[in-house]
Amino acid sequence: MSGEKLTILQMNDSHAYLDIHQELFWDGDHARYQLAGGYARIATLFNNIKEENPYETLVFDCGDTIHGTYPAVKSRGMALIPILNYLGFDAMTAHWEFAYGPEHFINLTKSLDYPMLAINCYYESDNHLVFKPWIIKEVGNLRVGVIGIAATIIDKTMPAFFSKGVYFTLGNEELPYYIKKLRNQEKVDVIVVISHLGFPQEVKLAQEVDGVDILLSSHTHNRLYKPVIVNKTILIQSGCHGSFIGRLDLDILHGTISNFQHQLITVTPDIPPDPEVQEMVDHVLNPCRDKLAEVVGYTSTGLNRNTVLESTMDNFLLKSILAQTKAQIAFSNGWRYGAPVPPGKITLNDLYNIIPMNPPVSTVKLTGREIWMMLEESLEHLFSRDPYNQMGGYMKRCMGLNLYFKVENSPGNRVQEIFIQGKKLKMDETYHAAYVTSQGVPPNYGEKHETGDVKAIDAMLKYLKDSPSFKSELQGTVTAI
Repeated sequence: MSGEKLTILQMNDSHAYLDIHQELFWDGDHARYQLAGGYARIATLFNNIKEENPYETLVFDCGDTIHGTYPAVKSRGMALIPILNYLGFDAMTAHWEFAYGPEHFINLTKSLDYPMLAINCYYESDNHLVFKPWIIKEVGNLRVGVIGIAATIIDKTMPAFFSKGVYFTLGNEELPYYIKKLRNQEKVDVIVVISHLGFPQEVKLAQEVDGVDILLSSHTHNRLYKPVIVNKTILIQSGCHGSFIGRLDLDILHGTISNFQHQLITVTPDIPPDPEVQEMVDHVLNPCRDKLAEVVGYTSTGLNRNTVLESTMDNFLLKSILAQTKAQIAFSNGWRYGAPVPPGKITLNDLYNIIPMNPPVSTVKLTGREIWMMLEESLEHLFSRDPYNQMGGYMKRCMGLNLYFKVENSPGNRVQEIFIQGKKLKMDETYHAAYVTSQGVPPNYGEKHETGDVKAIDAMLKYLKDSPSFKSELQGTVTAI
C-alpha cells in the first residue's frame, strides 16, 4: 500500500513584516544582508504548493504575527486580518499578539477565518480555557488532530497588561490528556502540535510526552535546515520575519509516518508576489510609506539582533537612551525581532522596526546589589539547564557596564565581575539607570521609577540629529569567560 500523503506548511515569528525587507545571513566570518520575505511572496509559495497538493496541504501559523511593525501596532493588529485570511491558515497559536491586551486579541481572533488554539491559556476568573485547545482537519482519508500551545512567558516576563485577566501554564501537563483524547476518542491518524514555547522547551516537551507526530516550533527564531527527531516526533522551526517558510511532505501508512521530506524555504525576491495580497499590503502601507521612508541618519555598522549577549542594534538604542537621560547605565530587553539595517541610511521605518511599541524612556535608582541580582536573573532566564526555566529572548541588553560571567555555573553564581563605567561595582552604591519597558528593569528592582516624557523613537531621532553618521560596534559589554 502507498498510504496517504500530507504536506504541512509552517510560518512562525513573522512579526507583521508585511512586505519585502532586509534579512541577515551568515556568510563565512561575516554577516550578509539581502532582501527577503513579504506576505505577497509567501502567498505565492502557499498557493503554488497547494496547487501541487490540492487536498493534502495544511498551513499553520505559530504566532508572533499580528505585532511588530508600525502599521500593525498603529492599527492594533486589524490591518493584517484580511491578509492573514487570504493566506489560508488552518490554525494558529500566539505570543506577541497579547501585546494589545487579551480582550482585544480575543476580538481580533473572531475576525480570522481559522481558530486560535491554546491548551495553556486560562481565564483567571473561572480557570476555563480562553481558546479552543484543538481541532481536527480532514485531509483526504486522514484525520489530523491539531493542538496549540501559546507562549508560557506572557504572564511571567512580559508587561502586566499583556495578561490582564488570563494566565498561562507550560502546557506539558495538559498535553498528554489531549493526545489521549484525540487518539482514543477522536481516532485521529496524525497529531500536530503548533507551539510558541521555544526550541529548547519544545525539545524537552517532545522528550517527555509520547504521541506527537509533528511539532511545529517557534519563538526562538531557529532556522532549522533539517528536522530534529525527538522521541519519534519530527520537530521543525522556520526562522523569523516571514523570511522563511517550513515545508514537510509526509507519507503516512496505517497512522504511522513512513517517510518525510523537509525544506526550509527562503522567501527570496525572485518569487513573484501574489497580486491580490500585494494590493492588500500596499493598501496598508501606502498611507505611511512616505513617512516611514524618511532618512533620519546613517550607520557605518550593520544593525542587527542576531547575537545573544550583545547586539549592534540595541547598542544604538541604548546609546540613544543614555544620551537622553544622562544616566550612568541603560538596559533594554533582549528582543529577537527587528529586521536588520545594513550599513548606510537609516529610515524612520527602521526605528519602528527596532522598537515598534515606542515605549517611554524611564529612569530608576538601582543599588549595585540589585544590578548584580538582576543580571544573574537574566542569565538564568537565558542559560538555565532546565529548558522550562528559560524565559524570554536573548541576554538583557546593557550599556555603561561590563559584565563577566561563567555560563556553566549554577543559578545565582554565574556573574564573576561587574564594572560600571570602568569602575568595579559596589554592592551598596546607588546607580542612576535608564531603561525601556518593564523587561528592561522589572518593577521589583530599584527605587524611584520615573517615566519620562520622551519616547524611544524620539530618543533615537535626537541621537541621530546630534550624530547623523555613527558606529555601533559590539563593545564586549557582556562577556562569557
